Amino acid sequence: TTEGKRIRQAFKAPDGWELLSSDYSQIELRILAHLSEDEDLIQAFADGEDIHRKTASTVFGVFPALVNEEMRRQAKVINFGVIYGMSPFGLARELGITQKMAKIYIDEYFRRFHGVSRFIEETLEQARVDGFVTTIMKRRRAIPEINSPIAQVRQFAERTAVNTPIQGSAADLIKVAMLRITGAMKEKKLTARMIMQVHDELVFEVPLEEKDLLQGLVKKEMEGVIDLKVPLEVHIKSGGNWDEAH
Repeated sequence: TTEGKRIRQAFKAPDGWELLSSDYSQIELRILAHLSEDEDLIQAFADGEDIHRKTASTVFGVFPALVNEEMRRQAKVINFGVIYGMSPFGLARELGITQKMAKIYIDEYFRRFHGVSRFIEETLEQARVDGFVTTIMKRRRAIPEINSPIAQVRQFAERTAVNTPIQGSAADLIKVAMLRITGAMKEKKLTARMIMQVHDELVFEVPLEEKDLLQGLVKKEMEGVIDLKVPLEVHIKSGGNWDEAH
């Protein structure tokens, strides 16, 4: 948004320095591919495919080359909707389509990516038995409401049970990457500083003469933080302010 742009422009680097922003590309969908072991998702990331285009091609039943921007946008909503346990009602409202159509899209998604469907079922089963779910780094989140007799409470708990291993694992990875980057910066005696972490993005202040070194170091540590069944991908940009580096 324009407001977001203006706020980011307020974060400026000192003279002779730049802000460097490094963010994980689609980390939650990559973690979903890893946890679900869905062959199609894993293959798509391994081949460097545009995952939203692939989903659009699958759900709308057209060749990837025929996917237009609107289809891709809708597929993006579906992809992230799966992570957040979006219902046909929620998807219909988000895309401005009928609930019947939204249900067809969701059903088609799960029919194609059946590993994801299985992952969701197994996660819910395990949460009902254990009363908690776990992230990649073995952090636990208690979900006592998963067996609630009140449908609304139970459904919220079910969405949380599926979402936590994905979002919680993304949080695990970036925290480990932050520790490793800090260690590597100290080792190389850099004067650059890590100044912010925002979701899946890290922001640094770096003197121009250290920029190339820092860029290589950050990319190496962020992409190599853990060995997943799919590659991790990091995008790095830099500029005089946070907006230019975004």
